[in-house]
Amino acid sequence: MTSVPPLAPSFDAARALRQACETFDIEAAAVAGLKNRLTDAFARSVQLMLEVRGRVVVMGMGKSGHIGRKIAATLASTGTPAMFVHPGEASHGDLGMIQANDVVVAISNSGESGEITVLLPVLKRQGVPLIAITGGLQSTLARHATEVLDGGVDKEACPLNLAPTASTTAQLALGDALAVALLDARGFKAEDFARSHPGGALGRKLLTHVSDVMRSGEDVPRVAPDTAFGDMMREMSAKGGITAVVDAQQQVLGVFTDGDLRRLIENGVDLRTKCAQDVMHLRPRSIRPDALAVDAAELMEEHRITCVLVVEPNGSLVGMVHIGDLMRAKVI
Repeated sequence: MTSVPPLAPSFDAARALRQACETFDIEAAAVAGLKNRLTDAFARSVQLMLEVRGRVVVMGMGKSGHIGRKIAATLASTGTPAMFVHPGEASHGDLGMIQANDVVVAISNSGESGEITVLLPVLKRQGVPLIAITGGLQSTLARHATEVLDGGVDKEACPLNLAPTASTTAQLALGDALAVALLDARGFKAEDFARSHPGGALGRKLLTHVSDVMRSGEDVPRVAPDTAFGDMMREMSAKGGITAVVDAQQQVLGVFTDGDLRRLIENGVDLRTKCAQDVMHLRPRSIRPDALAVDAAELMEEHRITCVLVVEPNGSLVGMVHIGDLMRAKVI
């Protein structure tokens, strides 16, 4: 068994916990302080981004650049075409990615990042609207900006007041506020979010329909109402412990399951002389093929069943969904 090395003698665990709490307090105060400095510039920035005919281009250097990448990703996933352009690379050709019909969001705590300020005259000549997120309200970036969002903080969480900590948290919060205001203004819905996240759990739940996961054709157990009990059992055994009972036009008349079989045996019913219509369960649970697969899962959970028939609006049987099918599709 590998032993855990002891903590260094100089390490003060209580001090580390205090430092963590102080960090939370400082960064929480930085975010809370944004509310008091929010102006109409925020609403005008949202309108600029909402009406953009091109894309929202986010820029930032260093830690602000990392925040910028996240903001661009959040915007793109919530309905606003967006991308991140590195200011340093922009000076060496990537500025060509920015067109006159774009909007630029530049992030710099000081507002004097050289890699960004060198781009400002070019952006102005192109007529590109510029939204600045900065703590330097009198800075070069702020003077050139179309709109300025105050992302300043009283102090960093860093004990030396040097490492970007509270300031980057404030920048991130402002970016999230922009994204949320934009998605609300666009009428962005959960279904829209799912379309940009098809590989995620929400995407699977909102984009996967019953028709995508159901069993169909010969894989669906079905018998005629006059089918002998033994023949019905063979159909059930071959196709999953359940069978639908349908007429000649494939209209669903009933269903018979393993649970129904157990109840008949417990009640001492002589099954040898029975046929499907004698023992079937009337009015079985069913779902339409165009319903969401997650609705089938909820139906199964609500009624404590493991299968549900898939039926067209006219009553004809077209498939069956088993809980295992939903699990394999990662709907549940």
